[in-house]
Amino acid sequence: MKTLIIGGVAGGATAAARLRRLDEKAEIIVLERGEFVSFANCGLPYYIGGVITEKSALTLQTPQSFKTRFNVEVRTFNEAVNIDPSAKTVTVKNLLNGETYEETYDDLVISPGAAPIKPNIEGIESENVFTLRNIPDTFRIKRFMEENSPKTAVVVGGGYIGIEMAENLAEAGLKVSVVELSDHLIASLDGDMAADLHRYLRSKGIDLYLSNGVTAICGDRVVLQKGECQADMVLLSVGVRPETELARKCGISLNDRGSIIVNRRMQTNIPHIYAVGDAVETEDFITKKPSFIPLAGPANKQGRIAADNIAGYPTEYTGTQGSAVLKVFDMTVATTGLNEKNARLAGIDYDKTYIFSAPHATYYPGGTNMSIKVLWDKNTHKLLGAQIVGFDGVDKRLDVFATAIRLGASVTDLTTLELCYAPPFGSAKDPVNMIGFVAENIISGKQKQFFWHDVDLLPRDGSVYLLDTRTPAEYARSNIEGFVNIPLDSLRQRIDEIPTDKPVYVHCHSGHRSYIACRILSAHGTDCYNLAGGWRLYDSVTSDAKRK
Repeated sequence: MKTLIIGGVAGGATAAARLRRLDEKAEIIVLERGEFVSFANCGLPYYIGGVITEKSALTLQTPQSFKTRFNVEVRTFNEAVNIDPSAKTVTVKNLLNGETYEETYDDLVISPGAAPIKPNIEGIESENVFTLRNIPDTFRIKRFMEENSPKTAVVVGGGYIGIEMAENLAEAGLKVSVVELSDHLIASLDGDMAADLHRYLRSKGIDLYLSNGVTAICGDRVVLQKGECQADMVLLSVGVRPETELARKCGISLNDRGSIIVNRRMQTNIPHIYAVGDAVETEDFITKKPSFIPLAGPANKQGRIAADNIAGYPTEYTGTQGSAVLKVFDMTVATTGLNEKNARLAGIDYDKTYIFSAPHATYYPGGTNMSIKVLWDKNTHKLLGAQIVGFDGVDKRLDVFATAIRLGASVTDLTTLELCYAPPFGSAKDPVNMIGFVAENIISGKQKQFFWHDVDLLPRDGSVYLLDTRTPAEYARSNIEGFVNIPLDSLRQRIDEIPTDKPVYVHCHSGHRSYIACRILSAHGTDCYNLAGGWRLYDSVTSDAKRK
């Protein structure tokens, strides 16, 4: 049997290798219009920033290594230009000599990927404007920097690639600005969790232009909807669109976005044609609704599943939950599952909470607290999503949350997880466990919450009592209007000052001391509410809002 694979990166390369492992006798041909196959898309920014120094490190396989190890024929600079499903042939153009030829198939796998979106604005085709999607793009950017020694750069788009490029351009010595249409960076984060990232990037000298967009690129100036900034070079990172014109021409079903519609076996509507990777519509693992989440991990899994089915081993792709992680200087940002925006769009009745927790035992040297937020379904208590912003230990915890979501865990199941503990690595009560404990208290009614967005809406007319349980020194440095300072350690001695005939809203720095205060006050008959995430989250979000 002969399998033809269009596209030799991620999903296509994985399908070829997997199919060979399952069927030693199959004829497998990979058509790739570019020069490189199986290259490390996610490593491209780090070559530009000088972290990766060797060009060869960007390619995981070559046509020669594919042939030697897998007996797969890889034809680079060969572009599929037409598919005839009835004849089961593909018309291929050799881009080196311009000749075309026909190639037959028994099964066809399409993995064309997605192309960077280039907005229709003045100056978009200028020589100092770049996109980053493949190795030639990387080399063009690197060559421009070496030949022109730019001093300033603007990154248009605040997604994962955009922020990675901002970091690497800054590390290369450029003054970097990021322009983002949304009010916060990293769309999979909620705005409150992005506030710490914004503050950190500004501390590294990166200027942020949020809720703003580019209207024109004029030489070394980028004109914005509000203002302008200098840019010797511009990097566009405003998203991608599926490259599916070839699929459309042969009658493969597409959705309104242009993504290829496949079933769980990665089969299109045309028999013996499969599609994988960034070009396909996938199912959101949590909502079960169609989604477009172009990530390398899902693309590789889909390539494996297509190969399994071609080889006669029925397997299914069960959906994408969008687990992703970002390194930005020393900070780590990681997300999985739904954020609040997507939970609302899906019509899910959800609850949420936050903690601010150390990555390992606090008495062990080093370690900086990480900010963790989780969402769960109010009715079933199933985990819906998690977001973490911090430094050490972020990826470890996010992977636990991602696994728990994939296995259908409830948020209270987190209390039962037995995770590795030694002082350099974690705590006897790991932050993952702590999230479970907090959620369990909320679900059981032991703790009532209010949130940073409720604080300024609380009445200051005496109908509620506002209590700050931080130390006097903390209170003196900064406090929220209307909150009375009674430190936690003095609360029992001053309990008579707290009214029992009105609701009491309590906060501390992170939410831990105020939780203890609420337990004390509840024991005395007080209707008490704890500020989730504490003063630090409120201050982070409100301070960030003033900078926008």
